[in-house]
Amino acid sequence: MKRFVWIVAVVLTLALAFAASPAAAEKIGFVNVQEVMVTSTVGKKEAEDLKKGIEKTKATLQEREAELKKLKEELDKQRPLLKEEAVKEKELAYQKKLRDYQILVKDSNEELQAKEQDLQKKMIPEILKLVQAIGEKEKYNMIVDYSLIPLAYFAKENDLTKRVVDEFNKTYKPKK
Repeated sequence: MKRFVWIVAVVLTLALAFAASPAAAEKIGFVNVQEVMVTSTVGKKEAEDLKKGIEKTKATLQEREAELKKLKEELDKQRPLLKEEAVKEKELAYQKKLRDYQILVKDSNEELQAKEQDLQKKMIPEILKLVQAIGEKEKYNMIVDYSLIPLAYFAKENDLTKRVVDEFNKTYKPKK
């Protein structure tokens, strides 16, 4: 009987200890890595550079569009006056320029995506190192990136995003 009471006492003590300690010891933080990338000094500068490149490409594309429109209008006006062979020749020239334009648009989009991916490849590992350092230093059990996971609720005081942005601005030096 004594042994049974002692086993029950040990089991109850362990159960209470395990039930109380995880709740008291759990420390969960939250960070929005995407926001860190966008609001950091480096992120803003890179976004501005991308924007300038986009504007330059957009201007080139608009010139090509105007040229294509002009060629199409000329072809439509001259069609009744030209021989069938000349019309075919002009249509081929127009189709070639249209294909060149479409390739330019596709290449421009792919180049933009490649630049964005390259920027992410450079910045995200550095951001995650900072998050990990904060987690280890302050003994977080977990830090969740809520830009990847939709969360219904989390305590705003556990949001480390602004702090990570500040640390990232202080420590990150882009590699050229």
